[in-house]
Amino acid sequence: MRPLLLQELLALPATSEAPLLLCFEGCGWASCSNGQEAEAGLAVSLANQQLVQPGPLQQIQFADDMQEFTKFPTKTGRRSLSRSISQSSTDSYSSAASYTDSSDDEVSPREKQQTNSKGSSNFCVKNIKQAEFGRREIEIAEQDMSALISLRKRAQGEKPLAGAKIVGCTHITAQTAVLIETLCALGAQCRWSACNIYSTQNEVAAALAEAGVAVFAWKGESEDDFWWCIDRCVNVDGWQANMILDDGGDLTHWVYKKYPNIFKKIRGIVEESVTGVHRLYQLSKAGKLCVPAMNVNDSVTKQKFDNLYCCRESILDGLKRTTDVMFGGKQVVVCGYGEVGKGCCAALKALGAIVYVTEIDPICALQACMDGFRVVKLSEVIRQVDVVITCTGRDGGGAG
Repeated sequence: MRPLLLQELLALPATSEAPLLLCFEGCGWASCSNGQEAEAGLAVSLANQQLVQPGPLQQIQFADDMQEFTKFPTKTGRRSLSRSISQSSTDSYSSAASYTDSSDDEVSPREKQQTNSKGSSNFCVKNIKQAEFGRREIEIAEQDMSALISLRKRAQGEKPLAGAKIVGCTHITAQTAVLIETLCALGAQCRWSACNIYSTQNEVAAALAEAGVAVFAWKGESEDDFWWCIDRCVNVDGWQANMILDDGGDLTHWVYKKYPNIFKKIRGIVEESVTGVHRLYQLSKAGKLCVPAMNVNDSVTKQKFDNLYCCRESILDGLKRTTDVMFGGKQVVVCGYGEVGKGCCAALKALGAIVYVTEIDPICALQACMDGFRVVKLSEVIRQVDVVITCTGRDGGGAG
């Protein structure tokens, strides 16, 4: 039996030999003309209103509480509308993205006056009230970082890092929070900012601030905010850093350019990214690197594990958070097929994306070809691809 349209139902005559019921039949609505069919089906009503036929015309009235869904968002877009529908959602946080109320987004953290439970305001984060949730995330991360936890338990009584004043600039996530708190437990004094304006987990930054770490970071910083946070970590009355832990070289570059006197007194630099290492080599060749520097990126665990396996997972997390789109069928070009490029390509291929690779190293290019990727010149595909990912380790690109 052909499903009937709502207009056809309303146009039926008022008098009928058999009662008219609407029955849910598969995925459509059908009319039942006898009692047996009606009993076998599911008699329903529209929006809790009984369908009756008092005359040739009838108008279906929807419940008043359904009208709120026809309203348009007024000022803050889709997020504020979705959050207004569920009041309970304003009291919870997502472990995936650190979402807060739209009113909280309108005020820059730089303009807020926040204090932790100890009365300290030596930090700048999105919302210090998220600290409890961030602490739970850090505790989960600790379960997978047994080496740092063992080191913390073994040496925290001796305080081997006493006297170390470390200024750091890395991704601020639950995992890096475990590192930061381990450094503090071993006696170091730490001040921290984010090396990426989008990767900060606001709840984790709040948990660090609550624990007494001077952290200056939040997700969605502007470029001005980014340099302001770095400067707040370095330029402090009565406190001068003697060690730098950097990811990307921005902190090292800032101290070198803005505070040369502090830079000369630095006892050591730890750099973990390809890009940052390149910048250190440039300073060294120019004879301007007067500080001992450690190239963490060339370590086996960093190259073969972090660059490959961690990037294989983090690339999808970053892309999903920033774009919120499906990647099946999307055309993506990955520039560089080093360890990072290999991880990114594997993850995108698993999602069903069409992946192209550009590579200047013949061995890496051959590896990409043998792994099933089409090796192209960037000029050949740049006009047709949806996403461009740089994994070259050069300025403006990622590590490779």
